[in-house]
Amino acid sequence: MKILVPVKRVPDWQIKLKLLPDGTGIQTDGIKWIINTFDEIAVEEAIRLKEKGIATEIVLVSIGPADVRQRLEYALAMGADSAVLVKHEGPSDSDLAARAIAEVFKRGSYSMILMGKQAIDSDSSQTAQLLAARLNLPQACFASKVEVDGTNAIVTREVDGGLEKLRVPLPCVVSTDLRLNEPRYAALPNLMKAKKKPFEELSLEALGVSPEVKVKVRALSTPAARKAGRKVGSVAELMSALQGEAKVL
Repeated sequence: MKILVPVKRVPDWQIKLKLLPDGTGIQTDGIKWIINTFDEIAVEEAIRLKEKGIATEIVLVSIGPADVRQRLEYALAMGADSAVLVKHEGPSDSDLAARAIAEVFKRGSYSMILMGKQAIDSDSSQTAQLLAARLNLPQACFASKVEVDGTNAIVTREVDGGLEKLRVPLPCVVSTDLRLNEPRYAALPNLMKAKKKPFEELSLEALGVSPEVKVKVRALSTPAARKAGRKVGSVAELMSALQGEAKVL
């Protein structure tokens, strides 16, 4: 069983981002990049399936500039077998990512696409669904548990009423939620070994994929500063403020 795991490079959620002067994006010079949190969970789950003897090979795929390789090497150090980098310097959105990943999927005999449910920078939560539709594959999103039984994937996910269990035939698309697992750390010796693992670089042109995006960022702005709170002397004054000033009642 061969698993394809898409990985996105995102800014570290612990740093404070700064906007470009014209508000068209964020300042990327010198910032720390990490593997998207949900994608790291997907990598860990693929490794666990391999450790159980279910998966035989784990292939990573990412779209972005050349320095995305460093993040892919970290995922290789976690335990993935090889990686594919689709080099692209321009803007990207969920549709472009889905189209590129779909073409990589068609080049190999994969039994599952295991990926994060969303990226923590754009928070779109739609690439997995777009990918499943493009490849005409069954999908099971927001997984909190993943099992494989013969030719089927059994995915448990949390819903409002409790837990829902889905059985989908392979090949399929599965997206991971936060409570699926706790990703391991990549040890330093494994980071060195990762540099020698198979690594392929492709272009969108080689895959026959147009770089056109459907989502364009027109402007970004920081949230407005919060006003200081104030004390009120009575319930009547509070109600008056909520109705007349905050206009929430």
